[in-house]
Amino acid sequence: MLTRLHDALRLRTSPVIFFGSAAIIIAFVVGTIAFTEPMGKATNAASQWLMTNLGWFYILGVTVFLAFLIFIAAGRFGRVKLGPDDEPPEHSGGAWFAMLFAAGIGSILMFWGVAEPISHFGDPPRAAELGLEAGTVNAARDAMNFTYYHFTLHTWTIFTLPALCFAYFIHKRNLPPRVSSIFQPLLGEGIHGPIGKAIDIIAIIGTVFGIAVSVGLGTLQINGGLNQLFGVPETAGWNLIIIGVVCGLALISVSMGLDKGIKVLSNFNIVVAVLLMLFVLFAGGATLFIMKGTIESFGSYLVNLPELALWNDTFANTGWQNTWTVFYWAWTITWSPFVGIFIARISKGRSIRQFVAGVLAVPSAFSVIWFGIFGYASFDIELNGEGGLVERVVDDGDIPGALFAFLDHYPLAFPISVVAIVLVIIFFVTSVDSAALVTDSMANGHEDFNPLGQRIFWGVAIALVTATLLVFSGSDGLEALQSTIILVGLPFFIMGWFQMYALLRALREDAGELPPIRTREWAQVLPPEEYERREEDAEYSTDDYVVEPTFTSEVPVLTDPYEEDGAWAEAPGAETGTLPSRTGSGIAELPEGGRDESR
Repeated sequence: MLTRLHDALRLRTSPVIFFGSAAIIIAFVVGTIAFTEPMGKATNAASQWLMTNLGWFYILGVTVFLAFLIFIAAGRFGRVKLGPDDEPPEHSGGAWFAMLFAAGIGSILMFWGVAEPISHFGDPPRAAELGLEAGTVNAARDAMNFTYYHFTLHTWTIFTLPALCFAYFIHKRNLPPRVSSIFQPLLGEGIHGPIGKAIDIIAIIGTVFGIAVSVGLGTLQINGGLNQLFGVPETAGWNLIIIGVVCGLALISVSMGLDKGIKVLSNFNIVVAVLLMLFVLFAGGATLFIMKGTIESFGSYLVNLPELALWNDTFANTGWQNTWTVFYWAWTITWSPFVGIFIARISKGRSIRQFVAGVLAVPSAFSVIWFGIFGYASFDIELNGEGGLVERVVDDGDIPGALFAFLDHYPLAFPISVVAIVLVIIFFVTSVDSAALVTDSMANGHEDFNPLGQRIFWGVAIALVTATLLVFSGSDGLEALQSTIILVGLPFFIMGWFQMYALLRALREDAGELPPIRTREWAQVLPPEEYERREEDAEYSTDDYVVEPTFTSEVPVLTDPYEEDGAWAEAPGAETGTLPSRTGSGIAELPEGGRDESR
């Protein structure tokens, strides 16, 4: 029945994955609107239970992911190419770094650049535990520690792990661009079966909800900026209008294609964002303070990183970490498949070591600079200027309006704020645009031509979920976004542990296990006096002993472990290029004609 409906709609995708994902999204939207209060209470209760009882699991998980990536990159598998062994990288280093900058970073920087540091400055996370007083120099230092913790290595670890898995299984094993492909060493042909399809449906749902949360945060920020500049009320109606405009522009960009849509907008955004950052650095009169503070705070972050990476607010138990760190990790991991596939696409031909170092270091370095400039500029306003940011952001809870309250202290505040609003809009347009393309490819299992209507559907789905969470959830918009995404993020964290195992197993299968190290062997040595006694005593033999240290075998001759010896050709499945059955990955034989009609 699904296939007949699929063909009648002239789609070109996987019927089970497409209609399964669509059904869940529609059910959520309809159920939330029809049963607003019960759905809101259920979501809040479930998220509160997770934060209270499993918050530590989110904290531990990201730190373990980071340690795993360092282990893989530093070990012998770090030299493995993400693609054919002799193929050079598709993109130059400069172009690759520029595209990494554009991958999922813009919307985060714009929303949290001011809001994060000033929130922790006015309400220190470890005030009770360390005795920090709000608004002091020590509070500023700890605020930057947490800001860097939230937006540098750990955030990009969440993107890097699935991105590395995608890059390996898409470019090395030539599998479809789906999350289920990562589990091929465990499932074999089962990636095309019910389990594989269930994994892909969960991944698509998570991606849609993750991007919806991002668009929701952007909507609140845009509305806050319009309110400050033009007096536009911050109401549900205006939120719906903003969602419609952002997603409408994204659909136009989708219809224009990758080169004319996303690429042009992304290049424009990068230039304007850097210019805005430089304006903040030089126009406020605190350039030296900002530059010195950024360098100093980065050193403080590195010193405190081991503690922060495992800190669980055990003694004070304030609940702060649940609404900040746990929310960040859950939100980020839900749209990690979308960012991961993008990063994997542009990284073909690079080694695992280059990949991990580049994807972790380059965006993290830019985040250090961005948050350092905006953070210390905010501190300067509070400590040496007119102040008012803490009152606006912390006391009044206006996190979405933080950027515009901050820019109000700079010259040319009105035009610069208008530029910032345009920048936020375009960042979220490119997010929805690229998310629609990637989600469609995950549903299809390939990146070739597909009907435009499919991509438009995913853009509309993101808009519907955003509007439902922000307007029809029956609670505060930001609270609804946080509660929902913490629930959606849990299965992704569980899958992350299996992703590590699957990647390590695939590397061992494809690169081979290292044999035990063999060394030259030596005879047993006796002291001279004992050797002489045993020679004189007929009960003992000295045949197996020596006095002078003597080796009994030569140094082993090393051979090329990748030299073909012909044995592989006799392995089952060798004629089809599949893995031997001993690996557990399964042996797939293409049916006659090269297509399996049962799927």
